[in-house]
Amino acid sequence: MSSSNESKMAMAKTVVSTIGSVAATAMVVRSISRDYLPPEVQDYLYLGFRSFINKLSRQLTMVIYEFDGFRENEIYNTTQVYLAARVTPDIGRLKVTKGVSDKNISVAMEINEEFIDVYNGVKFKWSLVSKKSPTREYYDHNDMNGSSSRSDQRSLELTFHKSHKDLALNDYLPFIINDAKTKKQEEKTVKLFTVDPNNRYSGLPTAWTPVNLDHPSNFATLAMDDDVKEKVMKDLDRFVERRDYYKKVGKAWKRGYLLYGPPGTGKSSLIAAMANHLKFDIYDLELTEIRSNSELRRLLVGTANRSILVVEDIDCSVELHDRVDREAVKVFARESRRRGGFIEEQQRVTLSGFLNFIDGLWSSCGDERIIIFTTNRKDKLDPALLRPGRMDVHIHMSYCTPCGFRLLASNYLGITEHKMFEKIEGLIREVEITPAEVAEQLLKDDDPDIVLGGLIEFFDVKRKENEEAKAKAKEAEELAAKESEKEQEIEDSEIVHVSTN
Repeated sequence: MSSSNESKMAMAKTVVSTIGSVAATAMVVRSISRDYLPPEVQDYLYLGFRSFINKLSRQLTMVIYEFDGFRENEIYNTTQVYLAARVTPDIGRLKVTKGVSDKNISVAMEINEEFIDVYNGVKFKWSLVSKKSPTREYYDHNDMNGSSSRSDQRSLELTFHKSHKDLALNDYLPFIINDAKTKKQEEKTVKLFTVDPNNRYSGLPTAWTPVNLDHPSNFATLAMDDDVKEKVMKDLDRFVERRDYYKKVGKAWKRGYLLYGPPGTGKSSLIAAMANHLKFDIYDLELTEIRSNSELRRLLVGTANRSILVVEDIDCSVELHDRVDREAVKVFARESRRRGGFIEEQQRVTLSGFLNFIDGLWSSCGDERIIIFTTNRKDKLDPALLRPGRMDVHIHMSYCTPCGFRLLASNYLGITEHKMFEKIEGLIREVEITPAEVAEQLLKDDDPDIVLGGLIEFFDVKRKENEEAKAKAKEAEELAAKESEKEQEIEDSEIVHVSTN
């Protein structure tokens, strides 16, 4: 027994001695090659040695860099999200971050950590690697200032058995991308983008400036009739599920909505509810700030996919009637040339230019986008804006209804029934009152009896205001009709005068 142990010890010493001799020899060879061999020969020997080792190894390593040139690598970013959701106690170090505007704490792998993932029974080893490199500038979409700098080059290394190469490329990595996109969309913080005039001509990748959209509006609390809300929700859900259909029929994957009705009927709240429902960012476009079609084109190209473009008060935002005004422009041009002057190109957004961005070639520069117009006066809009394909869904935002009132009472007072409900619902059918006005009255006290009694009194005030407004509107119409008759009489007399001469 002792002789057997002695022989094992002797063999172990021999193995250790041999390994030490090989290591020492390798160090000597490495030192000599560095001192005496040209760099070209060193590289040749290194590549040959690495090729020899790779042939012996049955493992394959894929390197996924964070950046491809100056572009972000989608596989790197989605894999970071995927791995963050699967971290286990086996990982010794984690990177924990939280931005000022972020709602949740983010967890990710730390540099030089490894993680084993199993997919379809196959083991895949992930490791995060960082190599020092010259400081470089790159654009960070999460940085409000736009650009940042970094002095290292980061990459994810995926190691697995060579026989599973096709599985990794065709199944595993696409699965990671789709899974990460779904998770990122679920946890997304919806943002509201507005045009920053300081960045408009600064050369930055975009002139849009984001802030978190903290609007709490959702379809459950929206003071609208249930059938209208259900119609909107079904249309939105159907839209986001029809990517292949839009591609099949050759149409841009977009949807247009027109919200029309008097002020205070909840148009902005509906837009916020749509954004929160879909987790789409909102781009608020103020057309009065846009100087030309080319600037509008640049801004729209800078919007992201899965977003909502909002143009509020489209009837008041900008003069979009260039079809009607074209003849007047020609007359003005002829007069300017006759006087020896000149006319500069109009620096404004035209109807034809605007429509080209809605459903022309530029509308295909992006996917899964919603365009929303709001207006208080639908009748003032150019018919070209309203046809299907531009504004697909027209939603009338009406005055408060009994259904809307009950929802507001539930939201603000926490009640679903009250002895005054029947009387209030009757008044709602008689008097035009907006949901915003009802909500303002419901905020005045916590006691339902006091609040609902005050709301009933407010109906009397509102009835008088409506009657006065209608009387003023009628007077204005009559005055406009008289002025129109006078203008017509003047034109007729001028025509008679010219014909007699």
